[in-house]
Amino acid sequence: MSKEDISSNEQVKTLSSLNKVLHRLENVQAVVEQGLLPPLKEKRKILKARAKKLAQEPEKEERSEAYLEVVEFSLAYEKYAIESAYIREIYPLKELTPLPCVPRFVIGIINIRGKIISVIDIKKFFDLPGKGFSNQNKVIVVRIDDMELGILADDILGMRRIPLNEIQQSLPTLTGIREKYLRGVTNERLVVLDLAKIFLDKGIMVVEEVGM
Repeated sequence: MSKEDISSNEQVKTLSSLNKVLHRLENVQAVVEQGLLPPLKEKRKILKARAKKLAQEPEKEERSEAYLEVVEFSLAYEKYAIESAYIREIYPLKELTPLPCVPRFVIGIINIRGKIISVIDIKKFFDLPGKGFSNQNKVIVVRIDDMELGILADDILGMRRIPLNEIQQSLPTLTGIREKYLRGVTNERLVVLDLAKIFLDKGIMVVEEVGM
């Protein structure tokens, strides 16, 4: 086959491909004109609206799911929690200095970097059975406004987020002094303390004055 024949065949193939492309474009244009497909501007508008909707959906979902971030700890074989927003730090129980003439739930004071903090054992405050001290004991230093207080914990179990809709007001087994200071109880029997109510207790105010 001569060079002229090869060149002629290539031209024919090129023209054939162009014709196919033009035919497809004509078909698309016909569909658009018949209203079966949205015009380009309309299509862009639809895609933009979809993108905006997709961007908003996670935000709405996050807002609808409200959580409470807490630090979970053990206390007399039960699990308790304090809202993390109130917690300043967690400190090992060491160099505890007992105080005379104070309520029995006040176990003493500790010195944290030159600041004296009163420590209470809420097991005694809630009339729960004692467990004694060990190396696992920690002091959860909490703060509300300008008041600070140390709460004794048998052990720190970690931090977690609890959906607010999972916190019940109370359980039938939790009555008396404890119920007064509770924010609620989860289905897993995790007791969430209401620190604001504990700090408003007159007995706790006496502890704060002793700590000062």
